[in-house]
Amino acid sequence: MSTTFLSQASVSRFVTMRTFLVVIAFALLILVFRDGLRVMVEWWLSREEYSHGILIPFISCFLIWQKRYELIGANLKGEVSGLIAVLAGIGLLVVGELATIYSVIQYGFIVTLIGMFVSFIGWRGVRVLWAPLIFLVFMVPLPNFFYNSLSSELQLISSQLGVAVIRLFGISVYLEGNVIDLGGYQLQVVEACSGLRYLFPLTSLAFLCAYLYKGPIWQRLIIFLSSIPITIFMNSFRIGVIGVLVEYWGTSMAEGFLHDFEGWIVFMASLGLLLAEIWVFVKLSKQQRSFSDVFGIGVSRPTSEVALDTRGTLPKPFIYGVLLMLFAVLGFSQLEQRQELNPDRNEFSNFPMKLDEWHGQVEHMDQRFIDALKFDDYVFGNFQNSNAEKVSFYVAYYASQKKGESAHSPKSCIPGGGWRINTITRRGVAGVKVAGTPLRVNRVEIQKGQHRQLVYYWFQQRGRVITNEYAVKWYLFWDALTKNRTDGALVRLTTSLPSHEDIEKADNRLEDFIRSVSGELSNYIPGVDAKSV
Repeated sequence: MSTTFLSQASVSRFVTMRTFLVVIAFALLILVFRDGLRVMVEWWLSREEYSHGILIPFISCFLIWQKRYELIGANLKGEVSGLIAVLAGIGLLVVGELATIYSVIQYGFIVTLIGMFVSFIGWRGVRVLWAPLIFLVFMVPLPNFFYNSLSSELQLISSQLGVAVIRLFGISVYLEGNVIDLGGYQLQVVEACSGLRYLFPLTSLAFLCAYLYKGPIWQRLIIFLSSIPITIFMNSFRIGVIGVLVEYWGTSMAEGFLHDFEGWIVFMASLGLLLAEIWVFVKLSKQQRSFSDVFGIGVSRPTSEVALDTRGTLPKPFIYGVLLMLFAVLGFSQLEQRQELNPDRNEFSNFPMKLDEWHGQVEHMDQRFIDALKFDDYVFGNFQNSNAEKVSFYVAYYASQKKGESAHSPKSCIPGGGWRINTITRRGVAGVKVAGTPLRVNRVEIQKGQHRQLVYYWFQQRGRVITNEYAVKWYLFWDALTKNRTDGALVRLTTSLPSHEDIEKADNRLEDFIRSVSGELSNYIPGVDAKSV
């Protein structure tokens, strides 16, 4: 190997040249994943829980810049194995595009980026930069179905702990799901109060602190993991304090500027607890260290001479990686231009409001819900039979379930309306088949205060009936790949559960309605052999 010792000025020129070429490669990477990155930036700017994401790439770049001389002096070589990661990242791009999940595309960007680093500086170099690269994960929003489930669970936990705080002040309070009843006032712990607005930025900061902190690995792990209980506790404490303030000074304490200001106070208090924890670890070490010593935030300096491998400008694996991205740009352009099949179907405006002995009345949704759900067609009606039994019927149809425009699972949406899910099971409906397969539905018993409801729902998509939300995404990917179709619908039925009524009677009511409506649905929801228009 030919090795030359260069001065610091030569090192700077060498770094500048390679940096220019790397910037070109990075621009190609941005171009390949532009769709997912665009949505990610939009989420940073529009959703408070992800607003910290805009800072993460800059922080990660600074952390990499800190290590630049350590990398230059290590005679690192690009490795062909990095191309495997590049291919895996591009594969995630295709899966995310076809399965309509932006987060998969965004994680694919990070995997591809790491693969390019491996092809440029090898695994030895990536081990030096592991933390700045992994830190990028915190900028990616969670998939909607996972986010909604996590938010629902945190709403319930925060409600329970918040009520405990209120009771510490001797206030009588009743909790039903995520609704806090103070007697004269009711507070609903909605999605915005789940604590995710604190959890995501605080865990990101905790990871950064754990990485910079110079201490034993077990202390670093505690610093990072403790951000989760700190967030839950402080958010619950905030809810409890709001409840106390509302009890004595009215609902204005839970609204407007004061509500938002309380949120900032809680977040800063959470950050203060995290720093206090680090201070305790420093004191336990019995070492006199300054802040900069503890966190290692100084910038390394090069020695007077650095050994560099001068055999080539760029490693061959890196060049191959750039070529792979060029092919990905061309291939993805073809994927975007592919026209999906648009199956022929009847519009729901023609859906009958008389089904055997069931008579219905059409209901219209508020525009804000239509804008949020992004369906192409829907029917919403309240039906009643000769025994005055009532069933609410709703179907949302999507002609193309592209990213951000797919069926929303009731399991995720129900808690957002203040309802608590008591039970969720799967149940077969005797005597009903869809596309030749016996119908199975998700059966959900929900409750808000003293009111109970029974909900049946299923996803009817391209000749399949699916009850699992993850299977829905898999079949979206598979059918987009093999059939060039992503159309489908969500079917939901709801009936009230009076306290005096046996729940089996409600089951019979919903099943009877399904038998009446199932034959009609095939005219409005295209099956596996639907013809395109």
